[in-house]
Amino acid sequence: MSAYAIYPVITGLNATDQGIMTYQRHYGKRIHIPIYVFYLKGVDPDAPKILIDTGLEDFMVDDGVEEELGLKCEYFEDGLQRLGLTPDDIDIIVHTHLHNDHCENDALCGKAKVYAQQAELDFMRDPHPLDHRYDAAYLEGCQLQPLRGEAEIAPGLRVIFTPGHTPGGQSVIVNTANSGKVLITGFCCNDLNFPGAGPAVCPGVHTDAIAGWESANLVKRMKESGEIDLILPCHSLWPGQKGVID
Repeated sequence: MSAYAIYPVITGLNATDQGIMTYQRHYGKRIHIPIYVFYLKGVDPDAPKILIDTGLEDFMVDDGVEEELGLKCEYFEDGLQRLGLTPDDIDIIVHTHLHNDHCENDALCGKAKVYAQQAELDFMRDPHPLDHRYDAAYLEGCQLQPLRGEAEIAPGLRVIFTPGHTPGGQSVIVNTANSGKVLITGFCCNDLNFPGAGPAVCPGVHTDAIAGWESANLVKRMKESGEIDLILPCHSLWPGQKGVID
């Protein structure tokens, strides 16, 4: 079975309120959320070079935050360079969704095929005024590969449709050699969205709260049933602290 190691690159540490992650829960707690790019390095040396999201183009971090959290922000190209890559090396970009903090560096990867749900692309081109985080310019000139629902992107890599946070969110399931099947959420959340007991918590920001709740609970059920082995919330702190997931 094809397998990958997951390498995080942190392109920002945004200050926010925990309630932005967890609808009707935990308001009033100030947190910092990492803005990730995940590089998937195949165990097979001939495997495609894959990114999950491309993060922020630029960032500002309050003094002392990186030291406090034990994390380090990097510009996109610097993060790739640390991993022995350039943007031209990237073969595939898979988007969890298309808020600006997930796609600002797509245009740098001119050779990559860019996979996103058709519903997300449609909304990006004509967003509702309530959601200001879309800018279709970030995908201009990209080799777009629209998807409609569940799909296999490459051996050992597939997506499932998890809307609600946005109309076309998709979660990414990655086969790894030692950690099993790892699911990177297609909606903005952190560890508190997946409590040990009871249902999952809807993302605090959403275009459809009911769909968001259903998507979060689909992911939780997949973990509980053994269909996946690990949930990687796309704004959790711990991947950057623990390093590579292999």
